[in-house]
Amino acid sequence: MITSGYGDIIREGLWTNNPGLVQLLGLCPLLAISGTVVNALGLGLATIATLLISNTLVSLLREHVRPEIRIPVYVLIIASAVTAIELVMNAWFHGLFLVLGIFIPLIVTNCAIIGRAEAFASRNSVPRAALDGLAMGVGFTGVLVAIGALREIVGQGSLLDNAHLLFGEWGRDLRIELFPQEHGFLLALLPPGAFLAMGLLIAVKNLIDAGLEARAAPSATTEPAEPAPSQS
Repeated sequence: MITSGYGDIIREGLWTNNPGLVQLLGLCPLLAISGTVVNALGLGLATIATLLISNTLVSLLREHVRPEIRIPVYVLIIASAVTAIELVMNAWFHGLFLVLGIFIPLIVTNCAIIGRAEAFASRNSVPRAALDGLAMGVGFTGVLVAIGALREIVGQGSLLDNAHLLFGEWGRDLRIELFPQEHGFLLALLPPGAFLAMGLLIAVKNLIDAGLEARAAPSATTEPAEPAPSQS
C-alpha cells in the first residue's frame, strides 16, 4: 500500500511522474493528434475521463478480482470506459470525433492507463485512485495542449483554430490569428515537428528540475567548520 498523501499524488501526476514528460507513455496519440490545441484538448479530456473511470472501478473491484486474471479484467474495464466516451463524443462532439478518428479507441492501448490501474488503483482506496487518475490525466493533457499550442502557433500562426468543434458555434470567436497562415513553418505540423516540440518540453522540464535541485541542495561552503581540539 502506497502511503503518499493527496498532495504527493497530485504533484506526481502533474510534474514529477508526468506520464508524457517523465514516463514517456502514450506517445502515439501524444505526437500524432497534437497538431492543434483543440485536437489535443479533445483527446486529453477523453483520456482524463478514461483514467478517472478506470482507476475508480479498478479500486472498487480490487478485492474481488483474482490476481491471475487481473490484467484482462483491467483491459475490459478500460475498453468499456473508452467505448462509452466514444459514443458520447460521437453524439455531442461529432465534428471533433471525426477529426480524432482512430485515436479515441486507441486510448484502450495507452500504457499510462493500464499502468496506473496496475501500479496504483489496484492497491489504493477509491478516493486516492480517483485522484491519481485525475492528476495523471490532467498532467498528460497539459503536455498534449502545450505541444498542440507550439505546433499550431509555429505551423499556421493561430491558436484555438476550429474551437467550435469542442465548444460549439460560439467557439469560432475564440480563434486567435498571430500571423498569416502562409508564413507558418510547415515542419511544425508534420510528425517531426511533434518530436521537436516534445524534446523542447522535456528539456525545459529538466532545466527547471535542475534549478530547483540546485536551489534546494545545501551549500557545502555554508556549513560551519568544526573547531579544532585545544591542546593544553
